[in-house]
Amino acid sequence: MLNFSSAGRAVGLVAISSAALFGVSACQAPVNIQDADVPAWKGKVLPAASTAVLEDSGKILNRDPLVKESANVPAGNYTLTMACDGGGKAYFAVSSGGSKITDAAAACNGSLDVVKIKVPATGSVSISTSSVDAPLIFAYHLVPAAG
Repeated sequence: MLNFSSAGRAVGLVAISSAALFGVSACQAPVNIQDADVPAWKGKVLPAASTAVLEDSGKILNRDPLVKESANVPAGNYTLTMACDGGGKAYFAVSSGGSKITDAAAACNGSLDVVKIKVPATGSVSISTSSVDAPLIFAYHLVPAAG
């Protein structure tokens, strides 16, 4: 004869166990940024750009800005495409010839953020990348605007 209270307890125990396992798997720690494979991640999130005049990717492990510069960038309109992952935001300060052109930001959720900028005169362009939400990984490229 079937004992419903025992069967009910077994079903309840299975349900509780399943919920506990689901809860533990949902709360796993995010990928360790220090061990992240930045080139592989960049290849997945940032579109290829053979015409990039300036590009960079890497890890921000503290709040110190990382600066990359390119000399002799022609004046004109450009598109800055940015991505980051790890939580929070990454900030990108673009300057030309020592004068600020724009500040841009990307949400660190693996999606792309795109900003149109104008380089006023041919010369050096630099991009300073930083975050108060370190550690995180980032990638960007600056390409001539289409059209």
